[in-house]
Amino acid sequence: MEKQKLNTTWVYVLSIIAFPCCCCAGLGVIPAAIGYFIANGKIKEASENPEEYENLQAMNTARTVALIAIAINIVYLIWTIYRIVTIGWDELLEQSRLQMEQYGWDQ
Repeated sequence: MEKQKLNTTWVYVLSIIAFPCCCCAGLGVIPAAIGYFIANGKIKEASENPEEYENLQAMNTARTVALIAIAINIVYLIWTIYRIVTIGWDELLEQSRLQMEQYGWDQ
């Protein structure tokens, strides 16, 4: 009987998409969590029948990458919420406007 390969591509793609999305208020949690749950499901499936699957280690690595992406996004999301609560939304917008004027991106 031929062993099935676990496909790690989608988990890696979702995890890599999550890294730049962390700059958007931590919204990368969504693709990273999807990737993590896909990887976790495949690992459970492979653990029940280990003789039918190969490259379980690659799926574990993909799950770790997704978990790291989740952690980074959660930290950035907490930081964004903290800044909004302590500084205020209006002050953040004013700081953004001043930075845009400083670099010549004014309207």
